Amino acid sequence: MKRSLLLTLFILTLTFTGFGQKTASKSSEDEKAVRTAFEDLIRAIENSNVDGATEPYWNSPELQVFNHNGTVTKGWQQNRKNREDTYPRIKNTKLETRDIRVTMLGSGGALVTFLWKQTRDFDDKKETASGRTTLVYKKFGKDWKIVHLHTSPDNAPVDRPVFNSERERVLPEN
Repeated sequence: MKRSLLLTLFILTLTFTGFGQKTASKSSEDEKAVRTAFEDLIRAIENSNVDGATEPYWNSPELQVFNHNGTVTKGWQQNRKNREDTYPRIKNTKLETRDIRVTMLGSGGALVTFLWKQTRDFDDKKETASGRTTLVYKKFGKDWKIVHLHTSPDNAPVDRPVFNSERERVLPEN
Protein backbone atom coordinates (compact mmCIF):
# COMPACT_ATOMS: atom_id res chain seq x y z
CA MET A 1 0.00 0.00 0.00
CA LYS A 2 2.72 2.39 1.01
CA ARG A 3 4.67 1.50 -2.12
CA SER A 4 1.71 2.11 -4.44
CA LEU A 5 1.06 5.47 -2.76
CA LEU A 6 4.69 6.51 -3.28
CA LEU A 7 4.57 5.30 -6.89
CA THR A 8 1.36 7.28 -7.50
CA LEU A 9 2.90 10.42 -5.98
CA PHE A 10 6.02 9.95 -8.11
CA ILE A 11 3.96 9.60 -11.30
CA LEU A 12 1.84 12.65 -10.43
CA THR A 13 5.00 14.66 -9.76
CA LEU A 14 6.44 13.72 -13.14
CA THR A 15 3.13 14.51 -14.85
CA PHE A 16 2.81 17.97 -13.31
CA THR A 17 6.49 18.73 -13.86
CA GLY A 18 6.16 17.87 -17.54
CA PHE A 19 2.98 19.94 -17.85
CA GLY A 20 4.69 22.91 -16.24
CA GLN A 21 7.61 22.63 -18.63
CA LYS A 22 5.29 22.57 -21.66
CA THR A 23 3.46 25.66 -20.36
CA ALA A 24 6.73 27.47 -19.63
CA SER A 25 8.06 26.46 -23.04
CA LYS A 26 4.93 27.76 -24.80
CA SER A 27 5.12 31.01 -22.83
CA SER A 28 8.79 31.33 -23.75
CA GLU A 29 7.95 30.76 -27.44
CA ASP A 30 5.22 33.41 -27.29
CA GLU A 31 7.52 35.90 -25.56
CA LYS A 32 10.14 35.32 -28.25
CA ALA A 33 7.50 35.86 -30.97
CA VAL A 34 6.38 39.12 -29.33
CA ARG A 35 9.99 40.32 -29.09
CA THR A 36 10.54 39.47 -32.76
CA ALA A 37 7.37 41.36 -33.76
CA PHE A 38 8.56 44.34 -31.71
CA GLU A 39 12.07 44.29 -33.25
CA ASP A 40 10.54 44.07 -36.75
CA LEU A 41 8.42 47.14 -35.99
CA ILE A 42 11.47 49.13 -34.84
CA ARG A 43 13.41 48.20 -38.01
CA ALA A 44 10.44 49.22 -40.20
CA ILE A 45 10.20 52.61 -38.45
CA GLU A 46 13.93 53.19 -38.91
CA ASN A 47 13.58 52.37 -42.62
CA SER A 48 10.40 54.45 -43.08
CA ASN A 49 8.77 51.27 -44.38
CA VAL A 50 5.00 51.89 -44.43
CA ASP A 51 4.06 48.23 -44.90
CA GLY A 52 6.47 47.03 -42.23
CA ALA A 53 5.35 49.71 -39.77
CA THR A 54 1.62 49.10 -40.22
CA GLU A 55 1.44 45.32 -40.65
CA PRO A 56 2.21 44.69 -36.94
CA TYR A 57 -0.97 46.55 -35.95
CA TRP A 58 -4.43 45.04 -35.62
CA ASN A 59 -6.26 45.81 -38.87
CA SER A 60 -9.41 47.15 -37.25
CA PRO A 61 -11.28 50.43 -36.87
CA GLU A 62 -11.08 49.72 -33.11
CA LEU A 63 -7.30 50.23 -33.02
CA GLN A 64 -6.31 53.21 -30.87
CA VAL A 65 -2.92 54.89 -30.81
CA PHE A 66 -2.25 57.52 -28.15
CA ASN A 67 0.57 59.57 -29.67
CA HIS A 68 3.34 61.35 -27.74
CA ASN A 69 2.07 64.74 -28.95
CA GLY A 70 -1.29 64.21 -27.26
CA THR A 71 -3.27 63.25 -30.37
CA VAL A 72 -5.20 60.01 -30.87
CA THR A 73 -5.09 57.96 -34.05
CA LYS A 74 -8.23 55.85 -34.43
CA GLY A 75 -8.29 52.80 -36.66
CA TRP A 76 -5.77 50.89 -38.73
CA GLN A 77 -6.62 52.76 -41.94
CA GLN A 78 -5.87 56.15 -40.36
CA ASN A 79 -2.66 54.80 -38.82
CA ARG A 80 -1.55 53.63 -42.27
CA LYS A 81 -2.58 56.89 -43.97
CA ASN A 82 -0.59 58.91 -41.44
CA ARG A 83 2.53 56.87 -42.23
CA GLU A 84 1.92 57.04 -45.98
CA ASP A 85 1.74 60.83 -45.71
CA THR A 86 4.82 61.31 -43.53
CA TYR A 87 7.30 58.53 -44.36
CA PRO A 88 8.24 59.91 -47.80
CA ARG A 89 9.34 63.11 -46.01
CA ILE A 90 11.53 61.30 -43.47
CA LYS A 91 15.19 60.30 -43.83
CA ASN A 92 18.01 59.08 -41.61
CA THR A 93 15.86 57.73 -38.79
CA LYS A 94 17.66 56.32 -35.76
CA LEU A 95 15.45 54.83 -33.08
CA GLU A 96 17.17 53.73 -29.90
CA THR A 97 15.16 51.61 -27.48
CA ARG A 98 16.13 50.61 -23.95
CA ASP A 99 14.66 49.07 -20.82
CA ILE A 100 12.50 46.82 -23.01
CA ARG A 101 10.19 44.66 -20.92
CA VAL A 102 7.85 42.01 -22.22
CA THR A 103 5.12 40.88 -19.84
CA MET A 104 2.99 37.98 -21.00
CA LEU A 105 -0.69 38.33 -20.13
CA GLY A 106 -1.76 34.72 -20.34
CA SER A 107 -1.55 32.84 -23.63
CA GLY A 108 -3.17 35.50 -25.81
CA GLY A 109 -1.83 38.84 -24.68
CA ALA A 110 1.39 40.68 -23.98
CA LEU A 111 2.56 44.07 -22.83
CA VAL A 112 5.78 45.64 -24.10
CA THR A 113 7.14 48.73 -22.36
CA PHE A 114 10.26 50.64 -23.28
CA LEU A 115 12.03 53.98 -23.35
CA TRP A 116 13.09 55.46 -26.68
CA LYS A 117 15.04 58.23 -28.35
CA GLN A 118 14.54 59.03 -32.02
CA THR A 119 16.44 61.29 -34.38
CA ARG A 120 15.50 61.86 -38.00
CA ASP A 121 15.38 64.38 -40.81
CA PHE A 122 11.85 65.55 -41.56
CA ASP A 123 11.59 67.78 -44.62
CA ASP A 124 15.39 68.04 -44.37
CA LYS A 125 15.24 69.43 -40.82
CA LYS A 126 16.82 67.51 -37.96
CA GLU A 127 14.33 66.34 -35.28
CA THR A 128 14.92 64.66 -31.94
CA ALA A 129 12.35 63.26 -29.54
CA SER A 130 12.31 60.81 -26.66
CA GLY A 131 9.72 59.18 -24.49
CA ARG A 132 8.07 56.13 -23.01
CA THR A 133 5.86 53.65 -24.82
CA THR A 134 3.51 50.83 -23.94
CA LEU A 135 2.40 48.42 -26.64
CA VAL A 136 -0.45 45.98 -26.04
CA TYR A 137 -0.20 42.86 -28.19
CA LYS A 138 -2.94 40.30 -28.81
CA LYS A 139 -2.48 36.93 -30.46
CA PHE A 140 -4.56 36.30 -33.58
CA GLY A 141 -3.92 32.74 -34.74
CA LYS A 142 -0.12 32.57 -34.80
CA ASP A 143 0.39 36.32 -35.25
CA TRP A 144 0.96 38.89 -32.52
CA LYS A 145 -0.68 42.22 -33.38
CA ILE A 146 -0.56 45.57 -31.61
CA VAL A 147 -4.09 46.43 -30.46
CA HIS A 148 -3.11 49.57 -28.55
CA LEU A 149 -0.14 51.92 -28.28
CA HIS A 150 0.37 54.63 -25.70
CA THR A 151 3.41 56.85 -25.87
CA SER A 152 4.32 59.95 -23.92
CA PRO A 153 7.25 62.38 -24.06
CA ASP A 154 10.13 62.23 -21.60
CA ASN A 155 10.06 65.94 -20.97
CA ALA A 156 6.56 67.30 -21.11
CA PRO A 157 6.34 71.04 -21.81
CA VAL A 158 6.43 73.10 -18.61
CA ASP A 159 3.33 75.03 -19.72
CA ARG A 160 1.13 71.94 -20.04
CA PRO A 161 -1.87 71.83 -17.71
CA VAL A 162 -1.19 69.71 -14.63
CA PHE A 163 -2.85 69.00 -11.32
CA ASN A 164 -1.33 70.74 -8.30
CA SER A 165 -0.48 67.30 -6.90
CA GLU A 166 1.70 66.67 -9.96
CA ARG A 167 3.75 69.76 -9.15
CA GLU A 168 4.76 68.38 -5.77
CA ARG A 169 7.64 65.96 -5.61
CA VAL A 170 6.57 62.83 -3.82
CA LEU A 171 9.39 61.07 -1.98
CA PRO A 172 9.13 57.39 -1.09
CA GLU A 173 8.63 56.60 2.57
CA ASN A 174 11.54 54.88 4.29
